[in-house]
Amino acid sequence: MQADPAAAPRVLLVEDDEHISQVLRFMLERQGYQVEHMADGRAASHHVAASDPPALVLLDVMLPYVDGFEIVQLIRAQPAWREVPVLMLTAKNTERDTVRALDAGASDFIIKPFQPQELLARVRRYLRPSA
Repeated sequence: MQADPAAAPRVLLVEDDEHISQVLRFMLERQGYQVEHMADGRAASHHVAASDPPALVLLDVMLPYVDGFEIVQLIRAQPAWREVPVLMLTAKNTERDTVRALDAGASDFIIKPFQPQELLARVRRYLRPSA
């Protein structure tokens, strides 16, 4: 029995690295998630302002045009998006960046290169169905 694709949780992936975005899309779709991909911060900003919220956002920090810190602040400023979990991805492994991401409103912070099973476990943690 196949699950209804319309019922699959939607994940917004904002990642400019083509290889990483392909890997993440493959991993998430294999787990049954619908993935919407934005390759830069400007496209993601327009999407947040004009679209219904997804179940979760995977958001790179370093993006062309608008960085991930600004996008998470935009997400938290949109009433419909305010409660959406935001997992930020970054190659920067400093306490300052982690604190900045969490202070901006990120739900969690994942360092690249990430471990696929750890990333999926964090996604599942935020997308558990309500009992």
